[in-house]
Amino acid sequence: MNEESALITTRDKGWNRASGRPSLAEVNGSLSVPTKGGWFRKLLAFMGPGYLVAVGYMDPGNWATDLAGGSLFGYTLLSVVLLSNLIAILLQALAGKLGIVTGRDLAQACRDHYSKPVSVALWVLCELAIAACDLAELIGTAIALNLLFGMPLLWGVILTAFDVIIVLMLQNKGFRYMEALVITLIGTIGLCFLIELLWAQPVMADVMKGFIPRAEIVSNPAMLYIAIGILGATVMPHNLYLHSSIVQTRKFEQTPLGKREAIRYATWDSTIALFLALFINAAILIVAGAVFHTSGHTDIADIGDAYHLLTPLMGGALASILFGVALLAAGQNSTLTGTLAGQIVMEGFLNIRMKAWLRRLITRLIAVVPAVIVTFMYGEKGTTDLLIFSQVVLSFQLSFAVFPLVLFTGDRKKMGEFANKPATKVLAWTCGCLIAVLNLYLLGATIYSWI
Repeated sequence: MNEESALITTRDKGWNRASGRPSLAEVNGSLSVPTKGGWFRKLLAFMGPGYLVAVGYMDPGNWATDLAGGSLFGYTLLSVVLLSNLIAILLQALAGKLGIVTGRDLAQACRDHYSKPVSVALWVLCELAIAACDLAELIGTAIALNLLFGMPLLWGVILTAFDVIIVLMLQNKGFRYMEALVITLIGTIGLCFLIELLWAQPVMADVMKGFIPRAEIVSNPAMLYIAIGILGATVMPHNLYLHSSIVQTRKFEQTPLGKREAIRYATWDSTIALFLALFINAAILIVAGAVFHTSGHTDIADIGDAYHLLTPLMGGALASILFGVALLAAGQNSTLTGTLAGQIVMEGFLNIRMKAWLRRLITRLIAVVPAVIVTFMYGEKGTTDLLIFSQVVLSFQLSFAVFPLVLFTGDRKKMGEFANKPATKVLAWTCGCLIAVLNLYLLGATIYSWI
């Protein structure tokens, strides 16, 4: 059976006749993986899920911290961007392993392991995180439309509420179409910032020094605050649920050897994709450092200010246009993965299926209503504050996804021979605790600044 036939057959099987509702869990094993051939051919078959996951690491919510870090401190915080991505690579690899070995995504594993009240509480927290992420995507897209086409922010916010139609069309065509679009948009973002880097002409020796950690990051309170913001906003909680589910779309041998091979290729897929996310996040910070910090514009944390200053400082309108196009691509990309994650957590935690358009509409309304109110009352300044608030909500929820993941993948009863080795356990728990402590600090500092 070829890949297209497998998709059609599985999609038909995944349609609940009683309710007419498609289930993501029932498309597992729908994409064939070649049993023969070289490693590169197999890697191509597994490529896709990692890029859907990587989208969350370059969404509009990350741009403000990268811009602030670069404009204030030059390239110094590149080491924090690197550390954040290394932690993300580890956690996403664990999420993929959980799905491949157990055949259960993280939400389903939580439902299996915890009592119903705990599962419902975790679901509510995860839904809040998805809504917060959706809010960041919506505002980012609206800002991009405003910068590129002069569309009022309020109209941009309302317009982006209807991108659900695009998402539904892609879901009906199958995972490969969605993966292809996501990879194309990531490529667009990457190309835009590659050109920006070439125009910014950063001193590469200084850039490379920025990847070396410095004690100043901890000793300087202002630098520490931005560093925690970068680290706290990088790992997205819903990505862990998403990854543990969509890796199961690949059809591999359900044997220890087959699972081990699937884990290896899925890890390569997510690692390569996250290094692309590292390039994009680092590029935003480097451009901000090379263009704003060196020219004395050290107070750039607003996306709109960055857009308008790129043209006079870099000597060409195209620089600003590329920045806006990349922002628009980032917002739309994150919308796709947010839809999938929402469906996964609802089915996983509650075992409730809902029509995709209704699920997407509910999530969007939760984000649209506060965005419309704030945009109408406070304008651009209000949307920036709302963007920061969405990252605080994400930071608060993150540990409730990380700790169950580390616990489950280290449990020999669940994972068997694939349970985390002692060194991996120590590293994973260390990363989880570090994220928890830093996010609590960021949450407290942000709330204190608002009081």
